[in-house]
Amino acid sequence: MSKKTLVLGASSKPGRFSLLAIQSLVKHGFEVVAIGPRQDVVEGVHIVNCPVHHTDIHTVTLYLNPIRQKEYLDYIISLNPKRIIFNPGTENPELFKLAKQNGIEVSYACTLVLLTTGQY
Repeated sequence: MSKKTLVLGASSKPGRFSLLAIQSLVKHGFEVVAIGPRQDVVEGVHIVNCPVHHTDIHTVTLYLNPIRQKEYLDYIISLNPKRIIFNPGTENPELFKLAKQNGIEVSYACTLVLLTTGQY
């Protein structure tokens, strides 16, 4: 099964963890879609600046703080992903609860570490 991943809070700015995540996901062979504040292209992945509905997202990996996540709560749940990864600094009890109520696995982890250690 493909683990198509949505990087929410994507950036093309050097040094951003979301940029490193996109690069690492692509390197490890995962299909990636990305939403961020500015449109750009990273490793062939088009970063868009508005939600696009997908029916095949396996994982949503978050790079937005809880306040910035608010506008995406319904969108994330509507994607019906198998899991949501809360990277450090993105922990959000409201989204955690919504995810659990909708049968979505929740992980407090670092996408980069999961990829590096083969646990993704």
